[in-house]
Amino acid sequence: MARKPGGKSGSWEWSRTAQTRKSMLQAARDVFSEHGFADANVADVVERAGSSVGSLYHHFGGKTELFLALYEEHQASHEEAAAASVAAAKQAGVKDPVELFIAGARAFLEGSWQRRDLARLFMDGDGPPGFELMRRTRGREWVRQNAVLLGAANTPTDRLTVSVLTSVIGEAGREVATSETEEEAQEVVEAAIALIRRFGDPLATHDAAIGAATGATDATDATDAADAADAVDDAEAALG
Repeated sequence: MARKPGGKSGSWEWSRTAQTRKSMLQAARDVFSEHGFADANVADVVERAGSSVGSLYHHFGGKTELFLALYEEHQASHEEAAAASVAAAKQAGVKDPVELFIAGARAFLEGSWQRRDLARLFMDGDGPPGFELMRRTRGREWVRQNAVLLGAANTPTDRLTVSVLTSVIGEAGREVATSETEEEAQEVVEAAIALIRRFGDPLATHDAAIGAATGATDATDATDAADAADAVDDAEAALG
């Protein structure tokens, strides 16, 4: 009789598969960080993972796919940490878009230090064919997400500001990843935050201007309504 899928056996198989993937990704991280993509050897990866070449190809398809899986995992960690930090800032009552942006930026830069081996690997330009295009595509999406977070308008000034702020984070991430000590990395983080506050001023001014205009419009509407009511009263008095 064929064994039914699921149950304890199915859970064990899933757990073993997940552990195998995790071991291979960690081994790949070590090997790629030491040798780069071009000089890395699949045999070295499976040896460190305590696995087999067949298993690696089964789970990832090859060296290129393994490298890209490592990149996607690294980026997902960045995104999850930034989103959690922004959510925590909102929960704490922070409403200023630039300060929310800074909360996400801090998380990104902390991750750049914690995973500095990967950050250095992916910024070296030593990747499989098509990797640079993938990075550029993700970079454009990053700018778009930042524009939403910052509440930027679709104007040349706001688009430029968002691009500059995103570039500040990216370049700071490079400097953090190549810092010799955590103290040095933290100095870079604080310098980047200061630049973000400085260059984020146009957006803050833009938001303030919108708020002032909205307030002025509301006040004008109220005045117009009062004037209209007075005019009606005057007309009724004249007719009476």
